Amino acid sequence: MLTLEQKATNYDTMRHIERVRNLIGEFVSDLLRRAAAHDQSKLESPEVEAFTEYTPKLAACTYGSPEYESFRTAMKPALDHHYARNPHHPEFHKHGVDDMTLLDVLEMFADWKAASERHYDGNILKSIEKNADRFGLSPQIVRILENTAKAMGYL
Repeated sequence: MLTLEQKATNYDTMRHIERVRNLIGEFVSDLLRRAAAHDQSKLESPEVEAFTEYTPKLAACTYGSPEYESFRTAMKPALDHHYARNPHHPEFHKHGVDDMTLLDVLEMFADWKAASERHYDGNILKSIEKNADRFGLSPQIVRILENTAKAMGYL
């Protein structure tokens, strides 16, 4: 038989567990909203024209290669439009990843994984490595992204 003190502690523990569940639910709801809206700007001008032309070209080259970067340069007006409308891109934020939310980072990670699958030689770990340099990611966030890729079975 539980004492009054044990019952009170159990009640507090159950309230805490329920609160954490609710807070995680808020994250899940936001992630589902983001999933539904992800990259919708790619379906409108000026992005749709650029992505229609360059997506096959980008897929046929190595991410971060000089050829890849030349395509990105040619796409600059469309990319600027895209980055200005999508906060999961570091370019959206004045201080890049440092200004992002955890939810932005999760969407960014999913975007990087999906993008790596479009390249004939794509690899999420290589993408993380190249983007660490490109965006000045801290070793800590790089390790978290790598750990996530492993935990999700992407390696």
